[in-house]
Amino acid sequence: MPRTKGSKNRPKAMTTDFATQIAEKQETVASLNTEIASITANIDTLKADLKVKKTALKKAEKEVAMLEAKKAKADAKAAEEAKKTEAESVLKKLLAEGMSADEILAKLK
Repeated sequence: MPRTKGSKNRPKAMTTDFATQIAEKQETVASLNTEIASITANIDTLKADLKVKKTALKKAEKEVAMLEAKKAKADAKAAEEAKKTEAESVLKKLLAEGMSADEILAKLK
């Protein structure tokens, strides 16, 4: 059986130059190594920044908690003073109406 025109039985030319391929791959490896080093340095910098920010956040949260506690204490003290003032005014009013101290104490119980 005759072969068709354009037969695939031609000898293949050996144009593989291993030295150039190795050099190209070594350049790729070197560039990847420098990129990795750069990214690693960037990560280390970001980790240091993160640590500083977390420390600042903890400090700020502690200050907020301390201020909230002080505010609650001041509010409680103000409420107590308001109650005391109101009780004194009621007591003065009852005394002005002519009620005795014993009658006032009896009402409170």
